[in-house]
Amino acid sequence: MEEFLKQCQQSGDAAYSALRSLLERLEDPNTRKDSRIFLAELHKRFNTKEASEKCLETYHFQIQDIYVEQYEGFEKRKKLTLMVIPSIFIPEDWSFTFYEGLNRHPDSIFKDKTVAELGCGNGWISIAIAEKWSPLKVYGLDINPRAVKISWINLYLNALDDNGQPIYDGEKKTLLDRVEFHESDLLSYCRNNHIELERIVGCIPQILNPNPDAMSKMITENASEEFLHSLSNYCAIQGFVEDQFGLGLIARAVEEGISVIKPLGIMIFNMGGRPGQAVCERLFERRGLRINKLWQTKILQAADTDISALVEIEKNSPHRFEFFMGLVGDQPICARTAWAYAKAGGRISHALSVYSCQLRQPNQVKKIFEFLRNGFDDISSSLDLSFEDDSVADEKIPFLAHLTNVLKEISFFPYEQPAGSRRFRSLISAFMRTYHRIPLTADNIVVFPSRTVAIESALRLLSPRLAIVDEQLTRHLPRQWLTSLSIEKTEAAKTSEEDITVIEAPRQSDLMVELIKKLKPQVVVSGIAKFESVTSAAFEHLLDTTREIGSRLFLDISDHFELSSLPTSNGVLKYLAGTPLPSHAAIVCGLLKNQVYSDLEVAFVISEEATMFRALSKTLELLQGNTAIISQYYYGCLFHELLSFQLADRHPPAQRVGEKAKANEAIGSSSLASSVLYSAELSINETDESSLIHMDVDQSFLPITTPVKAAIFESFARQNIAESEIDVTSGIKQLVHCSYGFPSNGNTEFIYADCPVALFNKLVLCCIQEGGTFCFPAGSNGNYVSAAKFLKAKIINIQTNPEAGFKLTEKTLAGSLENVHKPWIYISGPTVNPTGLVYSNEEIKTLLAVCAKFGARVVLDTSFSGVEFDSKDYNGLDLGATMEKLSSNNPDFCVFLLGGLFFKMLTGGIKFGFLLLNQPSLVDAFHSFGGLSKPHSTIKYTLKKLLDLQEAKSGDLLNAIAEKKELLGSRYKHLKETLETSGWEVLEAQAGVSIVAKPSAYLGKNVKLKNGASTREIKLDDSNIREAMLLSTGLCINSAAWTGIPGYCRFTIALEESDFKRALDCITKFQSIIAN
Repeated sequence: MEEFLKQCQQSGDAAYSALRSLLERLEDPNTRKDSRIFLAELHKRFNTKEASEKCLETYHFQIQDIYVEQYEGFEKRKKLTLMVIPSIFIPEDWSFTFYEGLNRHPDSIFKDKTVAELGCGNGWISIAIAEKWSPLKVYGLDINPRAVKISWINLYLNALDDNGQPIYDGEKKTLLDRVEFHESDLLSYCRNNHIELERIVGCIPQILNPNPDAMSKMITENASEEFLHSLSNYCAIQGFVEDQFGLGLIARAVEEGISVIKPLGIMIFNMGGRPGQAVCERLFERRGLRINKLWQTKILQAADTDISALVEIEKNSPHRFEFFMGLVGDQPICARTAWAYAKAGGRISHALSVYSCQLRQPNQVKKIFEFLRNGFDDISSSLDLSFEDDSVADEKIPFLAHLTNVLKEISFFPYEQPAGSRRFRSLISAFMRTYHRIPLTADNIVVFPSRTVAIESALRLLSPRLAIVDEQLTRHLPRQWLTSLSIEKTEAAKTSEEDITVIEAPRQSDLMVELIKKLKPQVVVSGIAKFESVTSAAFEHLLDTTREIGSRLFLDISDHFELSSLPTSNGVLKYLAGTPLPSHAAIVCGLLKNQVYSDLEVAFVISEEATMFRALSKTLELLQGNTAIISQYYYGCLFHELLSFQLADRHPPAQRVGEKAKANEAIGSSSLASSVLYSAELSINETDESSLIHMDVDQSFLPITTPVKAAIFESFARQNIAESEIDVTSGIKQLVHCSYGFPSNGNTEFIYADCPVALFNKLVLCCIQEGGTFCFPAGSNGNYVSAAKFLKAKIINIQTNPEAGFKLTEKTLAGSLENVHKPWIYISGPTVNPTGLVYSNEEIKTLLAVCAKFGARVVLDTSFSGVEFDSKDYNGLDLGATMEKLSSNNPDFCVFLLGGLFFKMLTGGIKFGFLLLNQPSLVDAFHSFGGLSKPHSTIKYTLKKLLDLQEAKSGDLLNAIAEKKELLGSRYKHLKETLETSGWEVLEAQAGVSIVAKPSAYLGKNVKLKNGASTREIKLDDSNIREAMLLSTGLCINSAAWTGIPGYCRFTIALEESDFKRALDCITKFQSIIAN
């Protein structure tokens, strides 16, 4: 004994060394009994409070009793015997209050559970939990290695009696069976050893170290006592937004806890009230935890804790911490006042609360945090999973979990048919089958960006002379349709745009039927009044009337369609459960009633007529491209949640029996066979099993970069986004100024849409209304040309020359405009789609000068620019001075800048288009057409984030874009080499995502094509080579009919890596087929 005390008296380090030797003897079963008897004698020697305190002062350790119960319970001890040393946390009010909070739980809280205590200090709380509640296992964890050693000594002190014999509980176990102590930075021990926990408790530091450099030292048991003790009082900056309140370590503990806790697990933390209760509670709530405040009191601020770091935070922010003067003060004072009061000798206190928290939706929240840990820590501060309304949480949290799965598992957004994602359409049809017993398939459903777009697309497809539309559905239709008086076909009544007249009708079936009978419209678009929606009578009346008249009917059920597990009765859907939808009718349904994003809309149209399905799909592709995939993911997640808990195929759907009597030919249905629609070379619709390779679509299937993924997730994870955070105008203005020198002023109108093609089509309508002629150079985007024809614009094609790479030249442009009335010129530039060539600044200026001479309107389409992989001769555009000079000379001349960030930022599935209008007279005309599908706020937030990163020259984003440019350049070289080896003439390209090539070696040759069971032989030319390649290899390309350049086909190169390699193999395979 004397020798032990003599060693301890030398210094704190010597005392620790002596205790460590004692622990080694306790760990050895042969010397354990004697060592425990030695500890009992040591305790007796210092068994009074005065002697214990003298021992700490003289021998650098203290052994004392802590009473953990007010009274002695059944077969329970009311005290623990514990040892402490100066370099570890000494139990005091902070930890006693925490234990009182644990006591507020029912006895079952820890029974048979796996528990971890963070910051266990000398281990007394871990031992007390095991002593009182009989958990399966308690892991006491501390970053201080000396604390872990002393904790083990304390475990032996309480697991064995004074005679060194084991103390067994009612289950014949000792504390040694239930408790372990390990050195661990928070939960790293459990994470590294794959230990799943049911309870996590923590009483850890919540004040930043006033000396940040001190926290960077290596933590070893040989470190100074002062440094090791500081670990129990202070924490370092952890990289969380809560660092500013000293709560960063708690925030990290919670997030680590989410990764290892079981779904029904509970976390309990001691929270100092210094930052304010609201801040403390938000730390948990924004991470998806429900909280329960178990206990709150006031404690004196530890005298050895420096709060100057909190004073510094107050100096640099508007936040005020909460302290009190003494224990009885009830008016809070700030950290600065508290610091001054304490310096003057006063005692300050703060609130101390014990919070119990449980994950709201554990499996989904775990997925979200797993995603954030894998390279997205920077956006964790934006996550907000706190919700006042449980229904909002039940919708948003599963979607965020789904989104993390999507962003983690896919490297790119895959190709989806224009009709919509097949998965999404399958979910809609499954919902209809499961909840409404309507046997639909994915091929009965077309997905649109909005209900308005669906209705307008249907009307443009059918081009009725007269349509009757429910007055509640006309708000966004073109103004010209609603003001036309062309009910009868007379020359005087013809409108300047086209002969569509819309008559508004009340939403009441008997009045609607009366109008239909009198006016005999070709198309009827109607809703159902609420009082008529319960039964199918009104719907059947409309069906019968429109069938008799020969009208097509589009019935809107948006107001009565519920995304719910208990949808209310709906007469229309009841009817469809038993009867096929007649061929002349279709159902329109807008999805907008979600709980979270009020402006996130998707719509779908149901038609059981295959012809109408195909026609609507093609119309959508021409006018909109397709519907934003992220919006489909969102509503797809809602449908999936409503279907996932149900057993599959429990109620097989009834088999449809087609209409026996052929419906009367609907008036206006001839437009379904529109030569424009069916001659347009659009994307190839494929089946589920198809593995076609698409080199025929203007999409990027390159890997989505990390900055883009982060921005997408953050846009959905945030709450209470300010208007300034989704205002992309300043970023777009900066982008077009830096890239093209395009001028903008107070009169410039910035218009945004889901995609550039939708904006382009509105410009075509402006041209039609103005009586203009749209001029396309040969070698333009084939979809744009087809869309202009579909909209009935007057069009001329400007021939281009191979010598100039099929770019417009001053001579060809001037010669083509000589006799054109009110010309509108389409220029794809600086990067030309589809050729991949680039206009120089001088070339564009020359072309604009020609346009100005003829007073032309110019649509400068920059949508495919921004990815120049061979830009040695290109230094950007600078159009400002040129445009100002030309506009002043001819006021009719103007330039509209059309663009998107799809290729500029390589944003994968995020679609966005912008249009700059500098001509005030055309702004009103543009807006008069309405129906523009605007980008959702999450899209604008994503793009604002990326534009800001680009302006700040963020290395991650710029490096990612540079890598993609390099990849595209490499792809171009490989494709060019393969094509030339296989007998194609390739036009040199410099930029963009597509190239053109001429199949010189194949023209005029015969090839046998097998399509299903039939085989036929064709002679190859520049129009049928697309079909030949598709049927023989599965490769989709665009023919000369699409490019507008005789003989030249288009190939896109922004494919997924394996698809690109397969595409090269297909080109080689096709050569072999022709050779044989």
